[in-house]
Amino acid sequence: MKKIFILNLITACLIALPFIGYAEELNSVDKKELNEIINSLSNQMSKNYVFPEIGTKMAIHIKDELSDGKYKTIINPSSLASQLTEDLRSIANDAHLKVFFDPDRVEILRKQNQELEEETSAADIQKMKRRNFGFKELKILDGNIGYLNLIQFYHPEFAGDAAIAAMNSLSNADSIIFDLRYNGGGSPSMVKLISSYLFDSEEVHLNSLYHRPSDTLTQHWTLPYINGLRRPDRDVYILTSGNTFSAAEEFSYNLKNLKRATLIGEKTGGGAHAGGIEVLNDRFLAWLPRSRAINPITKTNWEGVGVEPHINVLAADALNVAHAHALEKLAMKNEGSAGDYYRWYLDEAKANATPVKIDTATLESYAGQFGPRLLTVNNGQLYYSRNNRTKRLLKAIDLDTFSLVGVPSFRLQVIKDKGRVIALKSIKDNGATTQYLKEI
Repeated sequence: MKKIFILNLITACLIALPFIGYAEELNSVDKKELNEIINSLSNQMSKNYVFPEIGTKMAIHIKDELSDGKYKTIINPSSLASQLTEDLRSIANDAHLKVFFDPDRVEILRKQNQELEEETSAADIQKMKRRNFGFKELKILDGNIGYLNLIQFYHPEFAGDAAIAAMNSLSNADSIIFDLRYNGGGSPSMVKLISSYLFDSEEVHLNSLYHRPSDTLTQHWTLPYINGLRRPDRDVYILTSGNTFSAAEEFSYNLKNLKRATLIGEKTGGGAHAGGIEVLNDRFLAWLPRSRAINPITKTNWEGVGVEPHINVLAADALNVAHAHALEKLAMKNEGSAGDYYRWYLDEAKANATPVKIDTATLESYAGQFGPRLLTVNNGQLYYSRNNRTKRLLKAIDLDTFSLVGVPSFRLQVIKDKGRVIALKSIKDNGATTQYLKEI
């Protein structure tokens, strides 16, 4: 298990990160090596590419290009790898498919195929630990909305404890936001584990994976047992971008089609094929998609087209929009004081999603002394202080109401009479208010 996962981790990193070539490639590609690479690559495409017909077309295409002399003038190894990648993708339109020039990586992979040393495994685990197994940030947003920034789906064999801790930390949240805007993929097993916390104990068919070399279909279902609380009743939101890829897309696609989550952001990258590294010769290797996802509902996947969000917004705005939507839905579901709680934080969330703009002249008209409370303007921003204490920045909720930055339970409202500011009202989230007249 460890051997398979570590090899997959290495290859996933090759896909997720830009290829770093050699500063000086002293050994150019000669005719013998070129033929060796093309024959090896063609053979792999024909035998193992996830779609047999397309694999055959790619094999024929690069051999025809070789016969036409397209590659004979490309002696730079990295340039050849890039050209081969481009030519393969022109047939397959597969973002997972890639050829690399990396002699050192070839040597490592061959060594690992022969003998996986314990210290190599320990080094990879240490790298995962330094990334907190992909769980970059977990917090509770205002209004008791859970937020998890997950940057990679590591396998549960290594990241299971971190996943369990994260999901249980979110168990008291009233809604959950998963931030996958910078998640390049990973393990389907982690997708299954996290998804299991969002459904009840009855198993749910999430996805299936067809593996071409073995001609087998593997189904992925939620787990009948988890360590902690299930939250099938919590609204789920997933933030996406063009960087959301592979397993992160599976998580999004699964929950979207099961009507279990609302996707907010940009269309995802479009990579639904799984695979691994194939060594072509002593210096070249290729990432070869061998498997494809088959959703039990759509009977297809997101390869080449991406996953469309329910709400299309810029990725940079997705969190604020999701936060506001979560609070708005909770406010609609709840009456009385419970609804008031969500509406209080909804006002500020809406202001975060669509900032309120107030001109400097208007802000300056709000400035003044209101009993112990003082409003001042500096560089076009309104500040508040009390009893000559430190000035605190105010953020506009609407044209006359402001929240105290860092203190979400407290607001100030400017009171006017016939267009003239006459008082300042403090408002707390429990409904308590105090009003202070403006001093002349």
